[in-house]
Amino acid sequence: MPTLLSAKEPAGLTACVTGGSRGLGLLIADQFAARGCAVTLAARDREELEQARSKLLRRHPRAVVDIVVCDVRDQDEVRSLMRGTYERRGGLDVVIANAGIIQVAPVESIGAEEFQSAMDTMFKGTLHAALEALPYLRKSPHGGRLGIISSVGGLLGVPHLLPYACAKAAAGVLAEGLHAEAAADGVSVTAVYPGLMRTGSHLHAQFGGDRTAEYSWFSALAGAPVVSMNAQRAAARITRAVLRRRVRLVLTPMARAADLAHGVAPGLTTRVSSLAARALPSGTGRREPLAEGKDTAPTAHPVAARVRAWGSAMNDKVTHSYNQRHG
Repeated sequence: MPTLLSAKEPAGLTACVTGGSRGLGLLIADQFAARGCAVTLAARDREELEQARSKLLRRHPRAVVDIVVCDVRDQDEVRSLMRGTYERRGGLDVVIANAGIIQVAPVESIGAEEFQSAMDTMFKGTLHAALEALPYLRKSPHGGRLGIISSVGGLLGVPHLLPYACAKAAAGVLAEGLHAEAAADGVSVTAVYPGLMRTGSHLHAQFGGDRTAEYSWFSALAGAPVVSMNAQRAAARITRAVLRRRVRLVLTPMARAADLAHGVAPGLTTRVSSLAARALPSGTGRREPLAEGKDTAPTAHPVAARVRAWGSAMNDKVTHSYNQRHG
C-alpha cells in the first residue's frame, strides 16, 4: 500500500472513516494512519473492524486506530460515533463518508425496497455523517474537512445499477451544496466521484435477476485492466484531495470522459447507455432476494468463465489484503 505524503498536507489530525472496515474505506484509513493521524473506523460488523484494525497496526505499529460499530442508517448511532471520536481524541478534523452498498440487477428484478435500501445507506447515511460531524469540524483548529464518496454512477444513470446510481447522485449533490454552505465556517467539503476500482467489492455486491450472469459481467469489468483503477492509488488521490480542500475529484479516465460527455451531450450518452443495457443479461421475469457475490454460483459457460477469470484476476488477488475475504 504505497502512501504519498506532501508538505502541503497537515499531519497528526483526527480522522473518522465510515465504511472503514474493508475496501476503499480501509485503504483511505491506511493513508491517514501513515500521516500520523488518529483514525476511527466505523462499520456494522465488529469482526471485520477488528481485522481491519489489525491490518492497519501491522503496517503502522505506532498508529492510533479506534473502531466503532455503527450503522450509518441510524442517526443516533452516527451522533454517538462523532461525539465519541471528538471526546476520545480531543477533536475531530476529517470525516470521510464512505459507507455504501452495491446492488446489481435489471430494474424488472428489483422493487422500491432496493432503492430505499440504497438511499438509506448511501444518501441518508452520508447525510447523517455530515450533519453530525459538522459541529465538530467547525471547531477544528486546522479547519475541518469532509469527504463524501459518490461515484461515476452518480454522474449518469448506469443500467443494472440504478438504486446505486440514484443514491450516489443524491450524495454528490449533497456534497456540492454543503461545500457552498460550510465554507464560511472554515470547513471544506470534497465531492469524490470514483470510477471502477479494484477493491474486491464484487464479493459483497448484491446481485439479482440472473445472478450468475450479473456477477460475471460486473466482477470482470470491475477488475479489468485499463477500465478499472488500482484502489491504493485511488485512496491516495482521495486523501490528498480532501486534505488539500479540493471541491471535486473524478477518478479514472473513463469516468472523466463519461462526466464530460454527459455534460456536453446528455441525450447521446443516454442513448449509448441504452445500447449498453441491451448487452447486459436479461431479467428472469421474477423478483427474488438479492445474493452477495461470494454466495453466487460461478458461470458454467466456458467462454464466460474465462472472460470473468481474466477480467477479475487482479480484483480477486486483493480480496484478503483489503479485508473483503476472511480465512
